[in-house]
Amino acid sequence: MPVYFKKEDVENKIKVSILSKNNIGLVPTMGSLHEGHLSLIENAVKNNDNVWVSIFVNPTQFSSSENLNKYPKDLEKDVVLIKTISENINIFCPSETEIYGGIPKLKKYDFDNIDIELEGRFRVNHFNGVATIVSKLLELFKPSSIYFGEKDYQQTQIIKRLISLEKINVKMIICPTIREKNGLAMSSRNNLLSNFDKKNSSIIYNSLNILKNNFKNSDLAKIKKEIIYNINKNPNFKVEYFEIANAKTLQIDSVINPEKSYRAFICVLVNEVRLIDNILLN
Repeated sequence: MPVYFKKEDVENKIKVSILSKNNIGLVPTMGSLHEGHLSLIENAVKNNDNVWVSIFVNPTQFSSSENLNKYPKDLEKDVVLIKTISENINIFCPSETEIYGGIPKLKKYDFDNIDIELEGRFRVNHFNGVATIVSKLLELFKPSSIYFGEKDYQQTQIIKRLISLEKINVKMIICPTIREKNGLAMSSRNNLLSNFDKKNSSIIYNSLNILKNNFKNSDLAKIKKEIIYNINKNPNFKVEYFEIANAKTLQIDSVINPEKSYRAFICVLVNEVRLIDNILLN
């Protein structure tokens, strides 16, 4: 299976694909692949003539070089996993220079405040960094479809806004969250957890379901408070946020409107590893 490290190789293959009128599916990743990523790739393979997987740990979406350096990497394993799906999948593993030319710089966008809610309150400019790299990948690959996971729901709304802002002709496919046996949403960061913490992290998804099952309860504030208390009782666990937000705007409505759609969003620090998850409530 070929691995294309050079940007010019990608550009040449994309030109051939476009001339052949082939559908191009793009799955952007930061590597350290798991079953969640593989489900995105499998979906792309089913629905496109040519599939590209990019593996690039993007520096502009990290708040510090320390967090960037901690991000798990295993390119050799990633390539083997992709190969188990199809020999014909193309892989792009660029350097920072290939992507940014020189010093990595992020572009700032108007996301209509979606970027300053939830994750945005704790990760300044994170979503500008995400949008910067996705914009560059969309420009390079000119895909028919691009694939993301529902676990990063806020990110999917950011990308939707980016596509609209830049008037990009691409179909965005959002695939369901893939979970560990205990319900923990699959994430590359899970590799940083001890077995003890990983086992106890089942409380995150369980808590989301408790809120979903009680969503029509008039005392949601009390339920949220009890859930946060129970999570924080676990050694090494600390809830960073647990919010009910409008599924479209991601804003925290002071009063729940039954005519609108809502999601619960949670972030738990487990020994300083940030675990996020969400669930549709109504």
